[in-house]
Formats: sequence, structure tokens, C-alpha cells
Amino acid sequence: MQETEIGKHTIAVLVENKFGVLSRVAGLFSARGYNIESLSVGETLDPAVSRMTLVARGDAFVIEQVIKQLHKLIDVIKVTDLSEDNHVEREMLLLKVNAEPAARAEILRVGDIFRAKVVDVTPTTYTLEVTGEETKIEAFIELLRPFGIQELVRTGKVAIARGPKTRLRKVEEKLGKPRQVPAPPSQDPKVVGFAD
Repeated sequence: MQETEIGKHTIAVLVENKFGVLSRVAGLFSARGYNIESLSVGETLDPAVSRMTLVARGDAFVIEQVIKQLHKLIDVIKVTDLSEDNHVEREMLLLKVNAEPAARAEILRVGDIFRAKVVDVTPTTYTLEVTGEETKIEAFIELLRPFGIQELVRTGKVAIARGPKTRLRKVEEKLGKPRQVPAPPSQDPKVVGFAD
């Protein structure tokens, strides 16, 4: 029997950095009734390639179908389910909380515990920034809730596989870019390192 356990999956998608790619990916999900719980998109080292990190909930069959459908999109270069690999993931939160004079010290103590930064102060509020895993973000929100949260905004999750970096050679070949042979390392003792 197949596993039907529903869980969150973090999926990394390398796409060509072109107009309309994001809407095609989002459309693929909505047309099939899948929900994107979080989505982050940004340019990679190569300005012609963007990386989407999205979180979707489903069982193994649903996630497999999503990945297969993503592979069919013309602008998609590579799809990876990071949930299957050892990876690092982070999220950022900006939170505006009531900061009455009697509560200010306690709010700052909670912020220190979570390594939050105060990024804005008014006579009645603090705005704090915190980065971390989803569980850390949730715990931070719950501890500040009694003080009166006025507003909060979260980024989508960003994630990257642990270990050696992924080679872009296959990406470049798919985009039709000529492969450049790296120059030999410099013998100059002043050079600390180089990128391959």
C-alpha cells in the first residue's frame, strides 16, 4: 500500500527569468486544486535564471504529480523536492507590537532571546525583525501576542540543500549558453580563493 501521509514539502524550482513564468507556475497549481502555502522568488547568480522556493502540502502522490507538471513547463529548468534532502530553510518576519512603557523591557528581552532586531520605534510601538525556521517564527509570535500585535508580515520560506553547491553546467546547457572553461588557479600568494 502507498503512503498517504500528508505533509509540507519545500520545492525548489529553477526557471528562466522571463515575464509570465511566475503566473504559469501559480496557474499550474490553481488549475489542479493545489495550494501554494508560501512562495519566494529571486534571481540567482545568473541573471537569466530565477529560483522559486515554494511550499505545498500533500501526500507523496500529490507532490510527485506537482513535480511532474512543473517539469512540463517550458521555462522550468530544474525541480527539486528539498524535503527529501538534508537542507537549510529560513523565513523572515516583520512584526509591529504595542510597546507601552511598562512592557518595553519585556518585549526587548523576548526579542533578545529570539535574536530579533528592532528595526523601527515609535512612541507606542516596536517593529521587530526575526529570521529562522517556521517553529521559531511561530513561537516568537505567540510570545508577543499578549502585548498586542498590530501587524505582521512574513516572507515565504527560502531553502537550500546542504553540502557541495549545485553545478550550473546543466542549467547553462539547457539555456544554450556556451560552457566556459575555468582559468587555472592563480599562483599569486595574495589570492585567498577563487570560484570555480
